[in-house]
Amino acid sequence: MKKKRKEKKGKRNSVQELLGIRHFTNYGLMTDNGELVFFRVAPTNISVLSSVNIQQKILGLTNLLKSDPDLGIVCTDSCECFDSNREYLRRRALEESSPKVKALLEKDRDMLTRMQAEMANAREFYLVKRYTGLKPEMVFTQSNTTMKNISDYGFETERLGKDQIKRLLGIYFGTTMDGDKLPDVDGDQYKQEVKDGTV
Repeated sequence: MKKKRKEKKGKRNSVQELLGIRHFTNYGLMTDNGELVFFRVAPTNISVLSSVNIQQKILGLTNLLKSDPDLGIVCTDSCECFDSNREYLRRRALEESSPKVKALLEKDRDMLTRMQAEMANAREFYLVKRYTGLKPEMVFTQSNTTMKNISDYGFETERLGKDQIKRLLGIYFGTTMDGDKLPDVDGDQYKQEVKDGTV
């Protein structure tokens, strides 16, 4: 006789539910704790600034965050991260018995290290604001006020659209550099094929 499999107690959550994400909105991302609106901040090359200007930038950011405690900061790479590949090559070189293959693996690892160093300044910076209990038109008004506030403290900014948010999430969770090309909902791209009977 086959034993019946016992159902696990409790609800199984999707990744979307675990992250608290509900859906995209006109201006951001609706979560269980309110709507998140993302603002890209243009990075400043501090290597060309004087120490006085650097201090002003730091003071501007400090005062911005003090003036709006609901603002959060997200920093991501804007390009590929090679850490896992470099670690694989390191382990592979340790296991390799052939000196010639070992030397090639080390050269590959050095190349990835140089590439990553060259792209170390390829970072993207975002400010995130949470709005709770507001109607869409109020979120629009409030987010415009937030953008003006960010600009007043000396930072160039723009509000992210849906495709830009999808790209940011793809990079942040380390899944893809092309998050903007992903469907809004898993499997959404196959709906038409199912309707047509081609799947």
